Amino acid sequence: MSLDRQFSRAVACVSNQRLGKLPTPDLLKLYAWYKQATVGECHTDRPGWFDGAGRAKWDAWDALGAMDMDEAKQYYIDLVE
Repeated sequence: MSLDRQFSRAVACVSNQRLGKLPTPDLLKLYAWYKQATVGECHTDRPGWFDGAGRAKWDAWDALGAMDMDEAKQYYIDLVE
């Protein structure tokens, strides 16, 4: 199965699950790898001080730097499996 198909299946699996049971660090990883895999490197402004959740998600994504989109897809798949 192709990487893109595996990634799509993993995203669907996550969308259908209750993610509240996952630890926050894992949720942030999933968010960051999803953004990296679908958008690429983070080039947006960091959310403001009062948006703690937004800042945490932005920090996780920004920390990936120039990670390859396919590499991010594979990390996402591996965590979901």
